Amino acid sequence: MSQQQPYDHVSRRHFLQKSAGGIGSIALADLLGNDTRGNGKRGTVQPSDPLQPRPPHFRPLAKRVIFLTMAGAPSQLDLFTPKPVMRKHHGEPLPASILGNLDDALIKGSARVFASPRRFQRHGKCGMEFSDYLPHLAGCADDLCMIRSMTTDVSNHHPAQLVLNCGVPRFGLPSMGSWITYGLGSESRNLPAYAVLLSNNGPGDLGGTALWGNAFLPASYRGVTFRSRGEPILHLTPPQGISRAGQRARISAVADLNSLHLQDRPSETIASRTAAYELAFRMQIAAPEMIDFSNESARTLDHYGIADKSTNWFGSNCLLARRMVERGVRFIQLYHYTWDDHSQLNKRLQTNCKMTDQPAAALIQDLKQRGLLEDTLVIWGGEFGRTPMNEVRRGNTPGQEGRDHHPFGFTMLLAGGGIKPGFVLGDTDDFGYHAIERPVHIHDLQATILHCLGLNHEQLTYRHQGRDFRLTDVAGEVIHDALQGSG
Repeated sequence: MSQQQPYDHVSRRHFLQKSAGGIGSIALADLLGNDTRGNGKRGTVQPSDPLQPRPPHFRPLAKRVIFLTMAGAPSQLDLFTPKPVMRKHHGEPLPASILGNLDDALIKGSARVFASPRRFQRHGKCGMEFSDYLPHLAGCADDLCMIRSMTTDVSNHHPAQLVLNCGVPRFGLPSMGSWITYGLGSESRNLPAYAVLLSNNGPGDLGGTALWGNAFLPASYRGVTFRSRGEPILHLTPPQGISRAGQRARISAVADLNSLHLQDRPSETIASRTAAYELAFRMQIAAPEMIDFSNESARTLDHYGIADKSTNWFGSNCLLARRMVERGVRFIQLYHYTWDDHSQLNKRLQTNCKMTDQPAAALIQDLKQRGLLEDTLVIWGGEFGRTPMNEVRRGNTPGQEGRDHHPFGFTMLLAGGGIKPGFVLGDTDDFGYHAIERPVHIHDLQATILHCLGLNHEQLTYRHQGRDFRLTDVAGEVIHDALQGSG
């Protein structure tokens, strides 16, 4: 029998092997401890209910967000930014001084200035300009902030939509709604914190579920897609023959088993799954009631265009968004696609404006009338804009012209939630090509949205694979001049 070695003769290898399962285990425990909710406090323990309300970093201007996402990119030159100089040069090559070092021989050699045929007028006390295709939103001019100098990084739909929603032009990062619900939790016990509503005018260029995905954040923060017709969420209705009491007992039993598992092996995945079961059970009653418009007045339904075939789909989603706001849903995103008008611009633009203009304006006016707009941030816009030149790849037949993708200067609208009303920020050059006055990057918009909700975009982080991630990546500045009380 060998004699035990004195303490001072213990080998380094023996120490590493026997110390709490090895130094590797200590390092792993530290990584796991830090791989939790950031919110400015890295290492904070994840609550048992991942959607419980949590305090913001500072006093918020808004409690919730409705993002009217116009996927495919509406033409800012035909809706929001009249350029009289373009009329003088219609059909001429765009000046080389504007194109700069653009590496596209086809555009340089063939693209011609395409002045908008639309008529623009000033609206409201603020005199904000809108084209004749948006008469209803024009009526909201004094409640809107129009940013005419938006910029983004890429000019392909899916990467640009990822930049808009996730901060980077690649898959694998959480969406804006996921970051917000991760930072603030939910005000609703019976509905998801993050809801997604879809409408379109045929096949569209939409980047898919990654746009409302949670990526490496816990699954509770993923967007939940709703339908404005039929079953609001697929597979939510309980199977035939299963009573509510029986279902409650089954879910409780699963929760008890998960709780036992959590005691031995803490896991965000298990906690999120348990919370999802409980939420789905409560939603079986709350969701069908929410999409039932029978208690809405005829005037309200007419205001949103519910009875009109052209506005019914988007109008129903806008009305659902207002009803979700009333029930505590934190982030609501409506996707309408497609605005990708490479040809037949006037005809297709008119169709999409007809579908969305009245409902979007009705939503803003309805929120205001109910006292909800002051703490609800409403955003309208797409992933980029359209070129000031005609789309040469699709032909130049008069009346059939279109516009190509344009990331260097486009327009977005904001309202409510601390935003300065009746205000125009920024501008592009005489041809609408470059943002030359107060350029605003998508990361700046994201930082501002978080700021309105009381979140510091640099502090809302999540540690994943040894790095702290955030929505705005490594950029973004709050657009203070677009906020109430500035200047």
